[in-house]
Amino acid sequence: MSGSGAIGGGREFGFVAAPAASVEGLVGEAPTGMTAPGPQAMVAVPADADAVSQPTSAMPVYEASGGPNLIVSAAGHRTRDLDSVRDAREPEDPPLAQEAKRAVQILNPSGEIQMPRPPRTRILCVANQKGGVGKTTSVVNIAVALALHGNRVLVIDLDPQGNASTGLDVPHHAAIPDVYDCLVGETSISDVVQAVSGIPSLWCVPATIDLAGAEIELVSMVARESRLMRAIESHMSEYDYIFIDCPPSLGLLTVNALVAAREVMIPIQCEYYALEGVQQLTNNIQLVKSHLNPALEVTTVLLTMYDRRTRLADAVEQDVRAHFGDRVLTAVIPRNVRVSEAPSYGQSVMTYDPGSRGATSYFEAALEIATRGAQVGAS
Repeated sequence: MSGSGAIGGGREFGFVAAPAASVEGLVGEAPTGMTAPGPQAMVAVPADADAVSQPTSAMPVYEASGGPNLIVSAAGHRTRDLDSVRDAREPEDPPLAQEAKRAVQILNPSGEIQMPRPPRTRILCVANQKGGVGKTTSVVNIAVALALHGNRVLVIDLDPQGNASTGLDVPHHAAIPDVYDCLVGETSISDVVQAVSGIPSLWCVPATIDLAGAEIELVSMVARESRLMRAIESHMSEYDYIFIDCPPSLGLLTVNALVAAREVMIPIQCEYYALEGVQQLTNNIQLVKSHLNPALEVTTVLLTMYDRRTRLADAVEQDVRAHFGDRVLTAVIPRNVRVSEAPSYGQSVMTYDPGSRGATSYFEAALEIATRGAQVGAS
């Protein structure tokens, strides 16, 4: 490229060729043994440099003049004094401080943060016939979040594996009175409910291994689909929320939960296999609504295990939102190792690591559920 061509191209974009002397004036004299920049050195100088005095957002470089701390931007603009620039910046909390603020908000030690309470007891059946989509994890963490913020919450563990009981650190070994006694026997819910330690407004009805045989024993019983409903209907006024954690199947235990509930919450993992069973689940919900529980509605869909690095997660989210509309919560639960670690310590992620992304996401989901419930009750 010839010299004239370079200069002409530079003027087109607001650049001019700077002589070697001007470059030396900017950076100082070259030390002995070093050569100064040649005539081909280019410096970015706007064509209207005399009229421009406003700072830019470009990365600044400092003028080595030995004088005041003036800033020369990458475009050649001189800006304000460095100290005044630092003073004018908005102070930002470091990441640890931000995490601590989130933890205090979630744990709510002062009791000042109150989530809206529903006008009547909300009974939510948390169901999905596919396993490993986050049913139990969602029940435990949302229930803890609501209880920490002024709501009275009961969790009914209807899964023979007893994972919800484990997550809430409630004893559920053999010979412990559990939900099996309410389904097969005539035991009242009040006789098997246990308070969750450390969270005053949270209770749990545990599940033991005995529940594994309930599917067979219920077959020959009268009104086998509504036995759970009869067990809890006389105690509904004692709680604001009742969450029923269902097993990953569509058997009699899940049917009992659907008959006892008024609302269904469906956790959906952001993967393709999780979508396959949703249609069959919604068909069964319609059958229960038609024949056993006319008040049943799918009111809440929660996307779990969202991995923002994959296009598949985005595609699943779009499909779910297109199908269920505004019933899908805005809050999305990401993949987070803290959520998986918490049950091994007998805790929810809300108390295990309240500043983590998983805890923050479940807190937002619980707040959204509470706000929607209050709005529906008011309308």
